[in-house]
Amino acid sequence: MATVRLLKRALPCALAACADVHAHGVTTDASPLAWTFEPWVVGVLVLSAALYIAGYLRLRTRGAQGRSQRTGRLLAFLAGWLTLVGALVSPLHALSDWLFSAHMLQHELLMLVAAPLLVIGRPLAVWLWAFPANARTRIGVATRSRWIRHPWRLLTLPAVAWTLHAAALWCWHAPRFFEAALARPGIHTLQHASFLASALLFWWSVFGRASEAHGAPNAHAMLSLFTTMVHTGALGALLTLAPGVWYPSCIETTLALGFDPLQDQQLGGLVMWVPGGLAYLVGALLVGARWLARRPPRIGSGAR
Repeated sequence: MATVRLLKRALPCALAACADVHAHGVTTDASPLAWTFEPWVVGVLVLSAALYIAGYLRLRTRGAQGRSQRTGRLLAFLAGWLTLVGALVSPLHALSDWLFSAHMLQHELLMLVAAPLLVIGRPLAVWLWAFPANARTRIGVATRSRWIRHPWRLLTLPAVAWTLHAAALWCWHAPRFFEAALARPGIHTLQHASFLASALLFWWSVFGRASEAHGAPNAHAMLSLFTTMVHTGALGALLTLAPGVWYPSCIETTLALGFDPLQDQQLGGLVMWVPGGLAYLVGALLVGARWLARRPPRIGSGAR
C-alpha cells in the first residue's frame, strides 16, 4: 500500500516541487518534469535513426525476399530507439535526478528494453547499407581486420559479455560509485554508457548468435539469462530490504518531492527485482522457443 500511495503522489508533488524547490534547500535548478535535450545525445539518436531508415530503404529495393524479416527488425529497432528517447530525453531523465526509483527505472529501460530490442534490430548491418557502395566496401574491409574482428569476438563471448554486464551492475550500484555518478555529470554519462554498452554485448551473446546451427549457443544463452536473473534479483532484494538508505545524496531531493527516501529506495529495488526478473524470463522463453524450433527431427519420426 505504501508503494501505491507513493506512485499516486508522484505527479502532484513533482509539480509542487517546481515552485517550492528552493525552500527545501535543493541546489538543482532543473525541473523534475522537464524534457532533456543534450545536443550530443539528441544528435546520436537522430543520426542512428536516419542511418537505419536509409539502410532499410536501400535494402528494401533489392527484392521481396526476406522483407518480412527486415520489417520485423525495423520495428524492433524503432521500439528500442523510442525506449532510448524515453530514458534519455523524456521527463524521466530529469526525474531520475530527484528520485532513486526513477533512476532505477531509467537504468532498467536502457538495459532490459532498449538493449535487446536494438540487438534484434541488427543495426550494424543495416547502417552499413546507408553508405555508398565504395564506402561499404571500405568499412567491410576494416571490420574484417584483426584489429576489430578479434576484440569483437572476445567481447561477445558469453562468459566475457556476462562478466562485463554483471560488473557494470554491481560496481555502479556500490554507494561510492553511485554517489560519484550523482555528483559529477561526466561520471553519470559514463555510468549510462557502461550500462547500455555492457547490456548490448550481453544481449548480443543471447540473441546475436542465433545463426549457429548447434544447440550450444542456445544453452549458453539460457545459462546467461538464468544466472543474470539470479544476481540482479539479489541486488534488487538487497536494495528493497535494506534497513537504511544506501545513497545519502538522494535524501534531499527525495524529501523535496515529499517522499520518504527509504520507501523510494525500496520502490527502486522492486523495479530491479520484479520487472527485471520478468524481462530475463521472457528472454529465456524466446531462446527456448528458438532452440526447439531449430532442433533437427529425430531419425525415423516420419516413417510410420
